[in-house]
Amino acid sequence: MEPRISPAQGWSRGRRSWWYHASFYTQTWRGSAASTILFPFLYLTSLGVGVGHLVQRHTGLVQGQTYLHYIAPSLLATTAMTMGESESLWPVLASVKWLKTYHAAVATPLSPVDVLVGKLSWVTTKTFATSVIYTVAISLFGATRSWWALTLPFIGALVALAFSAPLVAYAAGAESDASFTTIYRFAFIPMFLFSATFFPIASYPRVLRPLVQLFPLYHGVALARAAAFGQGSLPAISVHLAVLVAMVLVGLWWGRRTMTRRLVD
Repeated sequence: MEPRISPAQGWSRGRRSWWYHASFYTQTWRGSAASTILFPFLYLTSLGVGVGHLVQRHTGLVQGQTYLHYIAPSLLATTAMTMGESESLWPVLASVKWLKTYHAAVATPLSPVDVLVGKLSWVTTKTFATSVIYTVAISLFGATRSWWALTLPFIGALVALAFSAPLVAYAAGAESDASFTTIYRFAFIPMFLFSATFFPIASYPRVLRPLVQLFPLYHGVALARAAAFGQGSLPAISVHLAVLVAMVLVGLWWGRRTMTRRLVD
């Protein structure tokens, strides 16, 4: 059983765990800075302007928006999902199995829960910063129609955390990375393609629409569009938020168990 600590002590220890990831990133940020800044503009130009020109010429507007404006918020959500996935599978397995970084961390006053919270806090922080850049990019392309667009970085951070929390929990308990590519191919790629990211859910066959709505990314995409355009009903937005928050809570519960089991002899 972990010793009881005060909230102030817990905050201090979690912050130290977060600071480890932030300090490491200060040594490696140059390798990803250019892509972080350029990718939003490249995606919006190639898909929004290039494909959008063909879409608009043949079908006109998509749910009252140009194709560029329609897909712009969804690209923020898909990027957040990708960041949550890429930061949470191989890096976590490496830290608990190959490099033993997390074992070294719990040899200090940090607990497995502190390691978990620090990791998830860093993923959230990094995704929030990237989502700010995406929000600026899609605003420059004219794809924001409401002051609610200011919440887009928070939505991006929530989407990343919703995916990262259960993936960190899974990776912490994994013995090898053999299953990671399977998860990527058969979970993340279908979600990227079929979460109403590039075309509205109404374009799917009626029988498939409930299946699409089961994808967690669908809820992130819907939230991002609702914020960008200032649309969406309160009940629908509440459901989208509830799904993502539930994923975070399940991931935290699961991650506490797997981290403790893996790191405490």
